[in-house]
Amino acid sequence: MVSLSDIKKFLRGTILLDESLSKYTWMRVGGAADYYVEPADRNDLVEIAKYFQQNGFPVLILGRGSNILVSDEGIRGAVINLETALSSVRMGGDCVIAEAGVWLQKFVDFCIQHDLSGVEMLAGIPGTIGGAVVMNAGAHGGEISAHLVEVEILRGCEIMRISKKDAEFSYRHSAFESDVVLSATFQLPKGDREDLAKRRRELILKRNETQPLELPNSGSMFKNPANTFAAKLIEQAGLKGKRIGNAQISEKHANFIVNLGAAKATEIIQLLELTRRTVYQNSGIQLELEVKLYGFQQKMIGQVS
Repeated sequence: MVSLSDIKKFLRGTILLDESLSKYTWMRVGGAADYYVEPADRNDLVEIAKYFQQNGFPVLILGRGSNILVSDEGIRGAVINLETALSSVRMGGDCVIAEAGVWLQKFVDFCIQHDLSGVEMLAGIPGTIGGAVVMNAGAHGGEISAHLVEVEILRGCEIMRISKKDAEFSYRHSAFESDVVLSATFQLPKGDREDLAKRRRELILKRNETQPLELPNSGSMFKNPANTFAAKLIEQAGLKGKRIGNAQISEKHANFIVNLGAAKATEIIQLLELTRRTVYQNSGIQLELEVKLYGFQQKMIGQVS
């Protein structure tokens, strides 16, 4: 059984009860978590994760809160935020070792400053190394796994190092969805710092011009089907700008849903279901969710996946 008094005996970080998750997600949507934890450092994280594991208590690992949608009812269990505990990026020989809580922006900048290429396409993605590795994040034809060597994880109560060949990477997928990613090691090719910085600026500018970053959102809602784009299919189905309550399919980028103010997760789910159904009727293509759903009843998840 999980006991707050037991946790306080060893946890050096922060623990909050019934903490609203809307302030920690990019969509600014979501109910409360039973326990919200920000471990002080790596050891603190491992200890609290093991404690919950040994007590059979469900855990959700949180980075920057992008690419997720939390239900209005919140999370029954614990949410652990890695940003404080795992925030370092460093050189290890000729490799870059980045902890799971490192922002992708910081990671890209570090690599560019060390004249290393191959990850600049991640510039502007509002995520962390851990989340990006778990979902094999990518953009502009590249994926984070391309130059990855190994991933350090906590699986159950054991710390393990998994090589790239055993990581089962595919489009927006890896073998780490049930693990706690601790760090990732990359071996990157050399590049010209000025050229890399210029490419980074160009990609961020393009992202700012084409995506609705001025409003809360969770990034791309659907995966791109083979040989086409989800946004194109959604726009062709006449859904661009479609609104339910305070949730809206973006008028700027149809594969984004934006929060116009106090949107509910149920409204976003309704838009997702409408989008999948209408796109299928219009094109015969069944869209697959990219955004991860947490805290929803299985019946509701079944409506959109």
